[in-house]
Amino acid sequence: MLYQWRPDVLSSLYEYSRFVYALRDRFSAVRSSDLVLIPMGPTIGTLRGTLRFDNDITLRVLEQIDFDARAIQHYSYTVSQRGEKLYWYDPQPHPDDSSPASTFPHHKHIPPDIKHNRVPAPGIRSDQPNLPLLIEEIERELL
Repeated sequence: MLYQWRPDVLSSLYEYSRFVYALRDRFSAVRSSDLVLIPMGPTIGTLRGTLRFDNDITLRVLEQIDFDARAIQHYSYTVSQRGEKLYWYDPQPHPDDSSPASTFPHHKHIPPDIKHNRVPAPGIRSDQPNLPLLIEEIERELL
């Protein structure tokens, strides 16, 4: 089931906190979470921590959110199993690589040669929460 997010989720530290801290209630696949949303100023917050799933799968999260702009300014999402990186998402531009151009700057690093093998990241965006999409991907493909 696709999670339906509310447009105001990225409007304030309070609203995003409510969203983040309710993930375990919304997604039964999430076994534990140590996500922490840290205020970095009146309109900026940093989300960091790990969501844990069965089969020793983890999703490490780092986001910087600008609540005035209602946007995720930077992020890194890394999925691992038993400590081995399976794939990760980031928005770091790679001007020499046109393969993920359709979702620029968002892309996914996948094996083999995970550091250099990049593919488009449909659904990953800066103007909406990405965590539901990532959790649903883990449920669908890894659990």
